[in-house]
Amino acid sequence: MMSETQLGMTGASVRLEDVSRRWGSTAALDRVSFTVKAGQFCVLLGPSGCGKTTCLRIVAGLDQATSGRVEIGGRDVTSLPPAARGVAMVFQSYALFPHLSVEENIRFGLKARSVPVAEQARRLEKAVEILGISALLARRPGQLSGGQQQRVALGRAIVAEAPVCLMDEPLSNLDAQLRAEMRREILALQRRLGITMLYVTHDQTEAMAMADQVILLRGGRIEQDAPPADLYASPATRFAASFIGTPPMNLMRLPGESAEIGLRPEALHLAESGIAARVIHAEYLGADTVLSCDVDGQTVLARLPGRVQLAQGTAIHLGFNPGDLHRFDPSTGLKST
Repeated sequence: MMSETQLGMTGASVRLEDVSRRWGSTAALDRVSFTVKAGQFCVLLGPSGCGKTTCLRIVAGLDQATSGRVEIGGRDVTSLPPAARGVAMVFQSYALFPHLSVEENIRFGLKARSVPVAEQARRLEKAVEILGISALLARRPGQLSGGQQQRVALGRAIVAEAPVCLMDEPLSNLDAQLRAEMRREILALQRRLGITMLYVTHDQTEAMAMADQVILLRGGRIEQDAPPADLYASPATRFAASFIGTPPMNLMRLPGESAEIGLRPEALHLAESGIAARVIHAEYLGADTVLSCDVDGQTVLARLPGRVQLAQGTAIHLGFNPGDLHRFDPSTGLKST
């Protein structure tokens, strides 16, 4: 869909230092600190109400931090209005004006900032070429599909030529197939433009597929800040272990173990010896089978390649590589050695 045209844009670093956002006694964010390097794709991930959208809005300047500092490109922007921060934002709703054409929607922000008409045309032409939406310029949003509306919203962000682009759940209104397609397009766009991207989602699949850096939030605090591969292979907490992975990591107590044990479903296999289990259900998914098992009253999932047919109640053993085993302190939830 996108050409190799470059807009000559470069990203800027984003840094939050001890940022909190409170409403009375309620803390939406509690002393959050992180740094996103220029040109990186960073995903703010977590369940509903964890503070990820609040964090994004504070970076944008749409909300003000109760305390702490926000820097963009090494510049303190904590008290600056949104227009002075050098950011573009794509909202969950796309925020397109229904009475304006696609072209007018894309140009709207440029007109509001009194960008010269010739410069507006230059930016519009390049954005349209990248997104492949030249045939849509005369249409209105009501005449567009969800994917087309998403591309228009992206076009408006591109023409801003801002070094930082903020995206708040931009794919949540699309069906599964289109979401996968748009994930690839957004990532390709970010790579080609070289901009810094902060992307909010509750979908760990999006985070794993797109991010250079994942900031996992829980209850207004950072649970783990790491590349997606590290988050998967070495979760720092019980919550991180359970949030990442499809199906999520098994967390269980075994005789002789003081710590809570974590094993990913795909790390388990049928064996002659190992963890004694009894089959509850086998769910065949095509490429693999997810086996639900009872282990001492705990449900344990094993993701096995191909089609595995085992009747309910069958006694089996689940084996694993010792290197795939994780231990968590049951009182703190932190990973233990």
